[in-house]
Amino acid sequence: MQARVIARDIFVKSPAPGVAVHAATACAARAGAHLMSIHTCTSRCDTCDAASIRFSRDNGRTWSAPRSWPTRFEDPAGTGRRHPRGGYLDRATGRFITLWTEGVLPTDTPLEGMRQFKLHYAVIAPDTGAELVNEQIIHAGAEFDAIHPLSGVTVGKNCVMIGDFACRPLTRRDGVILVPAQSSPVGPDGAYHNPAGGLTYTDCLLLMGRWRADGRLAWTVSDRIVGDYRRTSRGLIEPTIAELADGRLLMVMRGSNDRCPDQPGWRWCATSADGGQTFSKPAPWTFTDGAPFYSPSSCSQLVPYSDGRLFWMGNVTPANPRGNRPRYPLVLGEVDRQTGLLVRETLAVIDDCQPGESERLTLSNFLVREDPETGHLLLHLTRLFAREGLPDAPPGWTADALLYRIAVD
Repeated sequence: MQARVIARDIFVKSPAPGVAVHAATACAARAGAHLMSIHTCTSRCDTCDAASIRFSRDNGRTWSAPRSWPTRFEDPAGTGRRHPRGGYLDRATGRFITLWTEGVLPTDTPLEGMRQFKLHYAVIAPDTGAELVNEQIIHAGAEFDAIHPLSGVTVGKNCVMIGDFACRPLTRRDGVILVPAQSSPVGPDGAYHNPAGGLTYTDCLLLMGRWRADGRLAWTVSDRIVGDYRRTSRGLIEPTIAELADGRLLMVMRGSNDRCPDQPGWRWCATSADGGQTFSKPAPWTFTDGAPFYSPSSCSQLVPYSDGRLFWMGNVTPANPRGNRPRYPLVLGEVDRQTGLLVRETLAVIDDCQPGESERLTLSNFLVREDPETGHLLLHLTRLFAREGLPDAPPGWTADALLYRIAVD
């Protein structure tokens, strides 16, 4: 595989100093030319200040006027926050869904989400943008409700959430929609448990949605995929999934060595032979020759390609990272669909820290999809903190949402 960036343009410009824009697009109909775009504005960590959606009928050449998507609401118990996680076209049925994380934060502190966040979905009519269904994701069965939405999750004690745009759903061969998510665990007292004392701690899991006759989804959940807190001090985070050649599911996850810097910072992986209900014990993800590689605590994405290849995009560092940093370079590589391992010889650098840029540059929080017209990979990426601390630095989080066009051979 050879990959090269052939264009990089501003997709959505930052609206004001101190504001970063993150964006994502998705095919909204089987024809491929009908797209949905969502972009969010943020001025502090893990908070979505505002969001807008828009539609295109000509593969992104022109867009409808953006429509505000509410990310904040008032509640007697505190401040309600929503975090959109993009759209997904279920090609088996032609239905288009959006997903988001939502919760009421008592003092509007982002980390309160570890006890408060839950998940919602909507079914969208792509021709009008109207919501045909809008409801919380609640496990099928009489014992589940809005406060106890999933097995092992109770709002106010722990949470379930989707980590980032790159945590893309997948439609299983039998039509079941799989949504990779993460959930904070509970301890002996039944409340959020952070065994390593890091910023956060989560396990990974899959939500499984089956279409009902009324156009809604009936939800169940997989077993939890649990990390070893002594080797990854924030557990397992932001899973990304894909099908391998033999039908097994591969899950690649973010870890962290922030509280255990003597441990290597790795990606973690697990596989499932039963459609995602159970997974193998998580292990460091390696190259096909068996050698592990360094990777910071950041999102990544498995990207199925139309010719049958499977790509992976994420950060690979030459030396052991410390927690989240450095979040560069950003690389693209091919995954062996037989073994589920990364092919070292295919790695290509898509972006990196440039001379004169801050070492706090963040090349993360992205989304990749294939352009159905050209076969190029389209990368939505925001280059955060590129000038931080430098004499000509813009204030705070100032950053545009960029669109990279990547040719793959």
